[in-house]
Amino acid sequence: MAERPPETSREDANARGAGMTAPEVEAWFVRDVLPLEAVLMQFLHRNWRNKSEIADLRQDVYVRVFEAALQKIPDSPRAFLLATARNLIVDRVRRENVVPIEAIADWEVLARDEPGPDRQIMAREELHRLQAALDRLPPRCHEAVVLRQIEGLSRREIAGRMGISEKTVKRHLADGVRALADMLYGERPDKP
Repeated sequence: MAERPPETSREDANARGAGMTAPEVEAWFVRDVLPLEAVLMQFLHRNWRNKSEIADLRQDVYVRVFEAALQKIPDSPRAFLLATARNLIVDRVRRENVVPIEAIADWEVLARDEPGPDRQIMAREELHRLQAALDRLPPRCHEAVVLRQIEGLSRREIAGRMGISEKTVKRHLADGVRALADMLYGERPDKP
């Protein structure tokens, strides 16, 4: 007598998203993705400078996750959600940095090797702001950020030079870069 396949084979296929219907994907989304909203919002707040766009970003992430799940349910909803958010942020940054060719009125400006005096002043002011922000970092964070971002050392090299673990270097770098971003691009309180 032929043996029946185990009942879990259909469940395993559904868990991987093979042949799932839209209502099944909706149920998965509500059960596995929506509870991760706090994690997603924390990630977006840490990684996107314009706080007024965060709700829109969240919705765009949800749309991308849902559409991808219609094809195949990801194995790790949390990792997939955060990877999708990261990719969306990267896409938006790339779009912001693209200048349409029609916007360039004077082609000679592109041919110049040297920036104009106004750009030199702006760059100098930005360097002063960066230096002031670096000086406000705690000493160990300051040292780790300078070694990584300015001297270009790896985390392993920084750990050896500072006499600390790579994990501690990673924490110092994350704390330092986050603090710099807050100081340079964060919301400025209104001054009376």
